[in-house]
Amino acid sequence: MKKSVRRSVICGNRHAPASKSLMQRAIAAALLADGETTLRNPTYCADSLAALSVIRGLGASVERSSGSLTIRGGISPIEKTLNCGESGLCLRMFAPICALFFGELMLTGEGSLKQRPLSNMESPLADLGAFCLTENGYLPVRIHGPLRGGKTDVDGSLSSQFLTGLLMALPLASNDSEIRVINLKSKPYVDMTLDVLRSFQINIQRRGNRFLVPGNQHYRACDYLVEGDWSGVAFLLVAGAIAGSVTISWISSVSKQPDRAIIEVIRSVGAEIQIDDNSITVRKNRLAAFEFDATDCPDLFPPLVALAANCNGRSVIRGASRLIHKESNRAEVLQSVFTELGISVIIRGDEMIITGGKILGGHVISHGDHRIAMSAAIAGLTAESKVTIETAECVAKSYPTFFEDLKSIGGQVDE
Repeated sequence: MKKSVRRSVICGNRHAPASKSLMQRAIAAALLADGETTLRNPTYCADSLAALSVIRGLGASVERSSGSLTIRGGISPIEKTLNCGESGLCLRMFAPICALFFGELMLTGEGSLKQRPLSNMESPLADLGAFCLTENGYLPVRIHGPLRGGKTDVDGSLSSQFLTGLLMALPLASNDSEIRVINLKSKPYVDMTLDVLRSFQINIQRRGNRFLVPGNQHYRACDYLVEGDWSGVAFLLVAGAIAGSVTISWISSVSKQPDRAIIEVIRSVGAEIQIDDNSITVRKNRLAAFEFDATDCPDLFPPLVALAANCNGRSVIRGASRLIHKESNRAEVLQSVFTELGISVIIRGDEMIITGGKILGGHVISHGDHRIAMSAAIAGLTAESKVTIETAECVAKSYPTFFEDLKSIGGQVDE
C-alpha cells in the first residue's frame, strides 16, 4: 500500500495511542497470573496481536470487549509452535516464559525477525536449568524447561528484551535467582518491566547491574491501565513543532517510557510546549539545531531525524549503533530515505549528523519498518512536493491508525 503526504498545516487534538511495549508486558504478566486480569485502553497493533496469539497457544483465554481485554492466565500449552510475528519483544520475552513449561516448545517469527540475532539467550537459559537451541543464532528457537533459577550473566548491549523475559519468568522458578547484566542499554525499558511486575505483586530487587529474583512467587491478577504510547506520540508532537500545533491527551508526562525524552528535545529546539495533567500541546516556532543522546531511547531516531531536517543548522544524535538490529538497519535506511528527500544525513561512528534544509519530496521505500514510514510521512508535512511511501501499511506493527490520526489533525494524506 502506498501513502502520500503533502505540505500541510497541522492543527488539532488527538488521544495518544496505547503503548505496545506496556501492552505486551501486561499480556505476558496476565498469562502468568492466577485468575482474571483486565487490561484497559488496549492496543491491537500487530505486535500486541502476536503476543495475544502466543498466550492463547500457551493456554490462556482471551476475551475482547469495548475498551478492555480480559485474560484468564495459566500455562498449559495447546500448541507446540508459537509464532511471534515480527515482534522482537514478543520473541525474547516469551522464550524464558516458555521455559517454565515441562516440555519442548518452538518459537518462530516472520519478516525482519528472522534476521535478528538470538544466540545470547542460549547460555543464560542453560545456566538457569532450561535448554535453548537456536538455528545458528537465529530463528527458530527451541525451548525445553523447566526453568529452575540460579545465577547467570546476561549481555545487555544489544537489547533489554531478553532480560525482561527473565525478570518475568524467574519469579515462578523453584529457586531464587541472580542476574548480572553486562553493559545494560535501554535501562528505562527495564524500569517499565519492573513497574508492570509490581502491578502484579511481583517483587524483584535491583542492585546496580544485578537483579535478585526470589523464586516461588505468585502473580496476582489485576485491573491494569495501559498508558499512552510516547513512541507513537513523538511523531505527532514533531508534526506540531514543524507544521502548526497539536494537542495530545491521554499521555503521562511522568511516564517511565524512555521516549518521553522527545519533550526535552522539542523544548530545546525552540518550539512552544504546554504540559497539563493529562495532555501536551506543541506549537511551531523558529527551530534551532540540537544535540541529543538517544542511546537509551533509540526508537526516537526516526521522529528526531524528521525534526532535525526542519531545524536551522546541523543536529547531532548519538546512539546510532543501537539501530542495526531493528526492523531494518534503521540508521542506514534513515540516511537513505532522507538523502532521497534532499537532506544531508551523515553517520560517523555512533553519531548521526543531520543538516536541516529544504525537503524536496519524492518517492521512498519504508523497508517494511513502521518507524521509517512514519518518519517519512512527518517529513512530507513540510516538503516542497509530496512524499510517497511504499509499503506504508507496515505502521500497523505499532500504530495502526497513524495515517488516520495524522489526517485528523490536518495532514494532507492521500492513497
